[in-house]
Amino acid sequence: MKCPYCNEADTKVIDSRPADDNSSIRRRRQCERCGKRFTTYEKLETMPLMVIKKDNSRETYDRSKIESGIIHSCHKRPVSPQQINAMIDEIENRIFNMEEKEVTTTAIGELVMEKLQQLDEVAYVRFASVYREFKDVNTFMEELGKLLKK
Repeated sequence: MKCPYCNEADTKVIDSRPADDNSSIRRRRQCERCGKRFTTYEKLETMPLMVIKKDNSRETYDRSKIESGIIHSCHKRPVSPQQINAMIDEIENRIFNMEEKEVTTTAIGELVMEKLQQLDEVAYVRFASVYREFKDVNTFMEELGKLLKK
């Protein structure tokens, strides 16, 4: 880090501590040449996750969209808000652990369906009917058949 007073590149850290609710680090530095002290803040640089939609358009990842879909499918089901939040957290962890800059809605939808199937089968079928765009009763019955075989 360059000294803001004399532009010397050789500075040392005197003190470090968390800042802004642990989202950054505040560092006190001292210039080796002029001896003046200054403060720097270090923050993790994050790249926004982009979601590739079915029509190949792109938008930034939005947790509320997953949350909305899951809440709709769990409407009037014995699923608590804590269970929904825990499920979304697990889905997000899997998405971000892919370490990709872009993820498809298909990949996200499959993760949501996998988690919903484990949590509540009715909510799973509700989500699948919208996500897989069931065209008629036969498609719906095929999905139910797969569920019953498991």
